[in-house]
Amino acid sequence: MSTIHWTEDHTHRSARWHSESAAPFPRRTVVADDRTKADDAYRHACEGTALLWRGDFHNARHLLQAMGRRIDRKQSNSGTSPNESFHLHRRANSHRARVLGKLLVLLDDDHTLNLRRAPDIRQACREAYGPPTEPTAVSLRELLGVIGAHEWRLKGVDVPALGARIHPHYGVFAPVRGEYVDLVAHTPMPPLLPLSPLPPQAFLPPQPSLSPQRPHAPTPHTAFDLGTGTGVLAAVLARRGFDRVVATDISPRALACARENVHRLRLADRVEVSGPGLFPDGRADLVVCNPPWLPARPTSPVEQGVYDPDSTMLRDFLTGLSAHLRPGGEGWLILSDLAEHLGLRTRGDLLDTIRAAHLRVVDRIDTRPRHPRSRDTTDPLHAARSAETTSLWRLTATQ
Repeated sequence: MSTIHWTEDHTHRSARWHSESAAPFPRRTVVADDRTKADDAYRHACEGTALLWRGDFHNARHLLQAMGRRIDRKQSNSGTSPNESFHLHRRANSHRARVLGKLLVLLDDDHTLNLRRAPDIRQACREAYGPPTEPTAVSLRELLGVIGAHEWRLKGVDVPALGARIHPHYGVFAPVRGEYVDLVAHTPMPPLLPLSPLPPQAFLPPQPSLSPQRPHAPTPHTAFDLGTGTGVLAAVLARRGFDRVVATDISPRALACARENVHRLRLADRVEVSGPGLFPDGRADLVVCNPPWLPARPTSPVEQGVYDPDSTMLRDFLTGLSAHLRPGGEGWLILSDLAEHLGLRTRGDLLDTIRAAHLRVVDRIDTRPRHPRSRDTTDPLHAARSAETTSLWRLTATQ
């Protein structure tokens, strides 16, 4: 357990240190309040000194923004190539997180934030951190992310393909990019799977029925959703008519999130959430995987949905797919080519991995991104983002 130490009112004090991104605890901490100047705060943070905020909550947010503006004035993310721009962009983001992460706040032993004009954040902190135990110091930047995640969890994300909302948890990637969901919702099923979508009544509360039980049915159609996250694709597969969907993830947060969404959508009788792990036991008629698209190291929990070091999950999916397919079954790989435009992976690398896994490409369905960043010309990665294509690769085993 890491602990920070500081002096306040001539008294030596300490508190437990917590960081979701596993940032090291600050070796030196000073007290800051409404009298602290942004230049002084920025200088301390760049030198590695943390500032424990004791003033007004909204003034702390203003100070954080002022420190961010000073960072932006001193760095450039533009490189001579998309690959260089990407690495400069990641380095700049890392520097920003390190500096802004030095502005701290203290949570009481019930997750209360005892600052003037501070909101009630106890429920948001319980969702992200679990039950409170003792006073804990966290970065204000992280705490604002916790508060934002709580608001997303309450509001949910509209998913037209489901006709419903998905409610993401803290640290679980939200389905805000609808193109990959639409690909799974509308791609034709393998010829051996004549499935019909569930009727709208499937999303209504179950009603008592006096009709006799149906006779014994043949082996049910089964789908796996690997790396389910919020459970959105598992729900789409159930909506498309699969009798059984097994949704997996390596993240306990994602598993809890997916279970909650499955129950909210009244699909618990069709969708089983299993893990932590990638492949469940057995074989399936369809195995769907939407792995992180960029082979780079994540720096926070939510980035695990975007960055995957050495494309580990992608390779594990392809390597294990044939052993988990029923005869005539397919694997659906949903993958953006952004990594190719950034020089992080080549199309040849992907095709070589597919062939080495004894898989064959049946078809590829492409779509263009619709998110605002693809049209943001101020984005240092705009050239790559504007050329991005998201694809659903239909794969079968060759032996």
